[in-house]
Amino acid sequence: MKKILTSESVNIGHPDKTCDVIADAFLDEALRQDSYAQMAVECAIKNNKLFVYGEATTTAKIDYKKIAQQVLTEIGYKKKFRIVTEISKQSPDINQAVVKNKLCANDQGMVYGYATNETKEFMPLTITIAHKIMKRFETYRQTTNDFFADAKCQVSFCYDDNKPLYIDTVLISVSHKKDCQNLQEQIMTNVLDVILQEYKKFVKKETKFIINPSGKFTIWGSYGDSGCVGRKIVVDTYGGIAKVGGGCFSSKNATKVDRSGAYYARFVAKNLVYNKFCDKCEIEVSYGIGIEKPISLCIDTFGTEKISLEKIYEIVNKNFDFSPDNIIKELKLLRPIYKQTACYGHFGNPDFPWEQVKKINK
Repeated sequence: MKKILTSESVNIGHPDKTCDVIADAFLDEALRQDSYAQMAVECAIKNNKLFVYGEATTTAKIDYKKIAQQVLTEIGYKKKFRIVTEISKQSPDINQAVVKNKLCANDQGMVYGYATNETKEFMPLTITIAHKIMKRFETYRQTTNDFFADAKCQVSFCYDDNKPLYIDTVLISVSHKKDCQNLQEQIMTNVLDVILQEYKKFVKKETKFIINPSGKFTIWGSYGDSGCVGRKIVVDTYGGIAKVGGGCFSSKNATKVDRSGAYYARFVAKNLVYNKFCDKCEIEVSYGIGIEKPISLCIDTFGTEKISLEKIYEIVNKNFDFSPDNIIKELKLLRPIYKQTACYGHFGNPDFPWEQVKKINK
């Protein structure tokens, strides 16, 4: 049976994504000074105002306004922002439940990890191509004065019996100056054609390209929309192809299992697919605040398993430890590595520690 699946990516100038990047820049600065910093400092943006708020329990001295303004300048905002901060320490009730002989989960909740052999990144084709298009747009826009950093891309793929047939539609909207000439030709030639060269076998006569369907997109970023941390969790994960958990990633240090648990679930799912135990895999893990081990573990291979599910559970239990203390140690998550994750997806980048593969003991 044929079906069309769609995933979206957004660029760094989208106000939600801008906030994610700023929040993870705060986290990285805290971890540079204090690897055990407990951070959950978020922000919200509108026009030339940025509200920075949250909890930080750390010895680090963080200049929130300076870091935020630096990111905003890098994105392309010309004017200084009015930045208001409201930050307190983590609740001692939470802290005493988390920081024990072994670090425990910072909250309750469930997380998901997913992997598929559709691409060399072990990610769905739809979100992989969408992210690559956005990365290419970001690279191209910095070579010209015609475009701003706010942009979105959607990739729709036609599948038949879960096998990708062809790209049905590529939709892209990019912010631009009022006097931008030949916008559609510029984006087609310098962005879409460049990325789709790698995927040309999926570009068919049926493939449709839609570039800036609104006609114009000259008011961009926080002046055209508002934004805050954590509103792009589908973009950040698997583009809607797999489930997502109850919380976002950006701003949170590694004791927050919303983030570290999801990273480890992806790590396990990717290792199972990489080692050809299945063609695709989704893992659900749930946690409880102050509890060292997960509450539950569920593995779904969608009927693609090459060995029994019973054996897959056995392999996972023998080779992987989902406790927050182990996740942090095994993936080395106390380092300032998070700003680079905040845009173009938290999964699929081989530089990230949860994207590595390891030897599996059967």
